Amino acid sequence: MLRQALRRFGQMLVRRCTLEEKKTEPTPLRWLSTLDLVALGIDYTLGAGVYFLAGEVASNQAGPATVICFLVAGLSCALAGLCYAEFAARVPHSGSAYLYSYVTIGELWAFITGWNFILSYVVGTASVARAWTRAFDYLIGNQISQTLHESILLHVQQVLAEYPDFFATGLVLLLTGVLALRARESVLFTKMITLVSLLILVFVIISGFIKGDLHNWKLTEEDYVKAGLNGTSSLGPLGYGGFVPFGFEGILRGAATCFYAFIGFDNIVTRAEEAQNPQRSIFMGIVISLFICFLMYFCVTSALTLMVPYYQLQAGSPLPEAFLYIGWAPACYVVAIGALCTLFTTILNDMFSARWVISVMAKDGLLFHVLARTHTSRHISIVATVVLGIMAAVIAFFFELIHLVDFMSIGTLFTHSLVAICILILRYQPEVKNGGNEAEMQEENGPAAVQLTLQELLFTGSSSPTPLSGQVVYVCSSLLVLLLTLLCLVLAQWPVLLSGDPVWISVVVVLLGLIIGITGVIWRQPQNSSRLPFKVPALPLLPLLSVFVNVCLMMQMTADTWARFGVSMLIGFAIYFSYGIQHSRVANPT
Repeated sequence: MLRQALRRFGQMLVRRCTLEEKKTEPTPLRWLSTLDLVALGIDYTLGAGVYFLAGEVASNQAGPATVICFLVAGLSCALAGLCYAEFAARVPHSGSAYLYSYVTIGELWAFITGWNFILSYVVGTASVARAWTRAFDYLIGNQISQTLHESILLHVQQVLAEYPDFFATGLVLLLTGVLALRARESVLFTKMITLVSLLILVFVIISGFIKGDLHNWKLTEEDYVKAGLNGTSSLGPLGYGGFVPFGFEGILRGAATCFYAFIGFDNIVTRAEEAQNPQRSIFMGIVISLFICFLMYFCVTSALTLMVPYYQLQAGSPLPEAFLYIGWAPACYVVAIGALCTLFTTILNDMFSARWVISVMAKDGLLFHVLARTHTSRHISIVATVVLGIMAAVIAFFFELIHLVDFMSIGTLFTHSLVAICILILRYQPEVKNGGNEAEMQEENGPAAVQLTLQELLFTGSSSPTPLSGQVVYVCSSLLVLLLTLLCLVLAQWPVLLSGDPVWISVVVVLLGLIIGITGVIWRQPQNSSRLPFKVPALPLLPLLSVFVNVCLMMQMTADTWARFGVSMLIGFAIYFSYGIQHSRVANPT
């Protein structure tokens, strides 16, 4: 009896929705070109990361090696982007990692993914609002921060911000009202802001290469002494000097933080149903926008660290301060105003995305149904808009920008890993006929898995996937996620490994052997031969590499960030197990 109850409960957690259910919803007009999607992708991605994060990472974590941090973070996002592109080619339906998880690996993981997206967008709104306040504060001579710092202090280090940000809170509440009147962002306005932002960043890059000094990439201890800096950072002495002043650990920690700068490109897939040619344009939009954003981050960071010694970068307003440092005072105001415009649209885009995910999950029954209610004439989810606005306003009021950046990064790294696993699983699954029930088909073939021999595991004798081979890949993928996580935990102790400790080295060798062996089992399974405009190449290696890079970056997060992430996930689980699991539309199709 208990065994049957546990089995039914487990089946509830992995029940999946079908694409046919999603396709029954009304389809909007297809009008977005590839250029429109590229502009949206750049606007979604190129925001606080380029105007504030580069200076934060360079001054405290990686120095001039921040360019390498952006390269590592960009690689992680490029791998995830390939996975998103295949999903867009496979399912020309507006979605996100939430939908893809729901279709492939089950309801619980879909809820976790969707919940992480909501948190990321809400926290993203709060973080960019704080960044906007910094840019505005700079234009008025830092009067806001000085006044609040002198009058109101929260006195909770590593948990809350130094002082509450009333202006960021007010900005979020104001834009919540604007959001309640609009169903979608203006693509024309977005393209104009994107063009202005790119022109300003090109100006920054050219200025940096004109006024830059290569000596700023070769600093020595004598330079620190002359500057009167003998302090320390959270990663070690400032006096290391050179291109990598904080060492390899600084690059890893900086890459984990720089990942925030690329968050947003995945929003392109939410516009698939509006794209003229979604199978092609979604892929092109993701790849081109990611490449342009990486190029901008790489060049702006290079210019910034060439213009100003990294230890003199101001964390709050690095680009304007850089122009003051080189004596181009008028340019600093142009850059600050450009940052205000860019960050303003970024806040709106994050809020639009958060409302969309909340509405979709509420319609699926995983969140409270009241959140799906729409205004009858404008089709706007008013309740969802107000709820996300209040959440973002509270977060912007209490929490520091860098803490919000790390929180967003860890949640998005998690969802990108899930997307990679979804691709790995989906490519090895058999075609499910319309009206077929995948869960029933797997249950009927379940006993065959017990009779599976090693020879049948490596030599299936079939050129097309079967339910049994699909289950093999499902189980092997789950084991690989566990092993890759353990490997990343061990590699995080890399100083011990470099010391030659035989125990730790043996653990790494064993884990690598298991990973290679299980990967070989997946490789021997037949793949789905469906013709698609784009497929992730080199399966199963690229999705597994994506998971490995993402988990490695997650391991660089601080204990405080993991604690915040854990608390937020506990809140999400409480909502799912108390409401979502019972009201899911998959369980109650009527």
